Formats: sequence, C-alpha cells, structure tokens
Amino acid sequence: MPSSLTWIDHDPTARERALRILSLFQEKESRDELGLGAVRDSFADALFPGTSTIQTRLRYMLFVPWVYTDLEKRYIAPPAFGARARQMEMALVEPLLENSGHAGVFGRLAGRSLKRLPSSVYWNGLGLWGIRIISCSQDEYHRHVDEMYNRRDTSRRRFEKDDFPETETQTWHTRLPDPPDGFPNEIENLSFELEPDEASFLLDRLLKSQKDSLLAFLALNCQPVDCDFPWQHPELDNFSSAHKDLIHYAEFFSTIMHGAAFLYNLMLAEQAGRKEIEDEHRENLEEWKDRLLHCQWIELPLHGLWELTAGRGHTITKRTKNFVLAWYRRALATRGNVVNDSESRMLINARERQLKGVRSRFTNPRARDQWKGYAGVDQMAYRWSNVKTLLSDLHTGLNGNGHA
Repeated sequence: MPSSLTWIDHDPTARERALRILSLFQEKESRDELGLGAVRDSFADALFPGTSTIQTRLRYMLFVPWVYTDLEKRYIAPPAFGARARQMEMALVEPLLENSGHAGVFGRLAGRSLKRLPSSVYWNGLGLWGIRIISCSQDEYHRHVDEMYNRRDTSRRRFEKDDFPETETQTWHTRLPDPPDGFPNEIENLSFELEPDEASFLLDRLLKSQKDSLLAFLALNCQPVDCDFPWQHPELDNFSSAHKDLIHYAEFFSTIMHGAAFLYNLMLAEQAGRKEIEDEHRENLEEWKDRLLHCQWIELPLHGLWELTAGRGHTITKRTKNFVLAWYRRALATRGNVVNDSESRMLINARERQLKGVRSRFTNPRARDQWKGYAGVDQMAYRWSNVKTLLSDLHTGLNGNGHA
C-alpha cells in the first residue's frame, strides 16, 4: 500500500508544513534512513534560514515575485492566475538555458512537464526573507488572489491616494526592484547574474529579516569560499560565539551520525551478499573512525544539541533523542570500532525497523532489493553546497558582476 500524507486544508500553517515535508523527498541530502532529518533541518534552518537543498540560484528570489507582481498588475483572477503563473515561470527556462548554461535552471531536463516550479521551491524563503509579505500558502494565494484585489480596491476608494495604506493589502515588498524590460516572455538575454540594485535589495532583506543568522553574517562580511562543510570556512575564528556554538554542534552531530549511516549500509551489504559494497563500507567506517577521533568537538555535552535545535519548527521525538544518545555512547565507548560491535549493530537494526515497520530492509526482501548500496551515506552539510552558490551569486551582484 502506498504511503500518503494528509492535512486540514483550512490551516495555512499545517498546509505549509506538509508541503515542506513533501518537498524534502526530492532533496538529495534528505535521504533519511535513520530518522535524523528533524535534527539536521533544525541546524540548517538556524544557520541558513530560507534556504533548501533544491534551491539553485539566488535570482529566482526575484524571478518569482516579478511573475506574481505582473499578474497582480493585470488583475489576473482565479483559476487562470495559477495557470498563467506557471506559463510565465516556464518561459524562463529557454532564455536561462541559453545564457546561463544548464546549471541551476529549473526545467532543464523536464521541460514543460516540470512538476516542482521555482515558486514553490522558494516560497518559504521569500516569506522568511520578508520579500513575500502575504502570509499564506502558495495554493491559497492562487485561489484567493481576487479577494486581495477586492480589498485593495476598497481601500483605495476609502482613502485619498496619498494616504492609501498599502500595507493592508501588500503581497510583495514595496521596494522590490523592477524586472528587466519584457520580462519574462520578451527578453532574450535573461541570466542568473544579479544587477547591483537587485543584490543590494536581497542583502537588505536578509539583514533585516535574519540578521542574527550565520547566513546574514557571511553575506555581509565574507568573500565566497569553496569548502565542503561550513565548519571548514577559513574565517570561522571571526564568527560570533553563538555561530561557533551552532557550527561546532553541527559538525559534532554530522560526524557522529555519519558512522551510523555507513554501518547501516554495511549490514545491508552483508545480508544481501554484496561483497564489493561491503568492503567499501568497511573502508568508509575506518575513515570515519579516524575523523571521529580527531574531531575536537566529539565530547560536547549532548544536552547542548537539543537546546540548539529546539523551537526550530521540526519535531525531534524522544525516540530520536534516545537513538542519538545510544549511538553517541557506543561510538565513544568503542572509539569508533563499531564494525563488529554487536550493540551498535542492534541499535541500527532496531532503529530502522522502528521507523519502517514491515518495510524495513532488514526484514523485507523486496525493500532490500530496491536498495542501491549507498542509502543516505552523504555526510550532513546542512545545505552548504547550495548556500555557497547563493552567496557567490550575491557577492558577484554586489560587485557589479565583475564589471565595476
């Protein structure tokens, strides 16, 4: 029987949360075989609010509101509003492919059959950055935009033009930069390169809305860098104490739990009789053991982990905390020698069966046959790969795309 996810449609908060959960299934970094996603995403949201692992380029933060402000100016009403928005978003694909290569272009492979539009991917971030003012789900906005038109017209009739209270019916930030002439259907040289005024606007929104985040600090103070993890940033010593605490615990959790992912795959390889993959994961665990023993944060008090991830909008269950605690203790007790540790293996087996029930790969041959050998083995980087690109886009735009 296929799984399903339902929610009450009249609750915008619940709907938005459900849509975000659904979106996670499309994100590479969200392959969450051992139920650690809530902790991972709590760190990611604290460090880099408004981002996701399926965001590609920063200028989509402007493309999306430009599409919608154009439709609003023309008073496009439901149900045509959503369809017209889709047409305009799809019109971006061809010029972006021509001028930006294929990297980061939504629809570069799927074309007109693209299911996940940029607007849905960036919707949450647009709200968190204060670019989207209206507080509702994207679907509600599509279905009820005519009500906003009516409220706006009523307000205009009630007040003199100079006294019109725009904030009462505002959907997008009033200082949103103007789109390029002809956007999106009659512009051939559309690219991901931000104009200086566009980059300045995005930086201002980020600083005003998320001023205490590491993302805002990096955008304002640091040059783009190319490293694999945020804790490898060359200016780490200049981070605030609060940012360092987050980064240290993020590295701590990422390093500790990476071994659990390797052991999970090793156990499956043994059960499936796949010797080559088994040997590979044994080597992975040896490399992990070395990283574990050299991680200077490995003995941080575990209660700090839960304090830093609390209240981030993700439910971290007691079972998850118990599993993390138990694995943490075994990792330290064995000094990373978990390959043949019976308690470590029992923890992995019990956790996966607890999460998946009859769909557990340890007990369900059909589910195990669908395993490709490397389920969830990428080390948690908390969206850093995508964040690096967004920060680079911003920095390039602020410096005039290299033409200043």
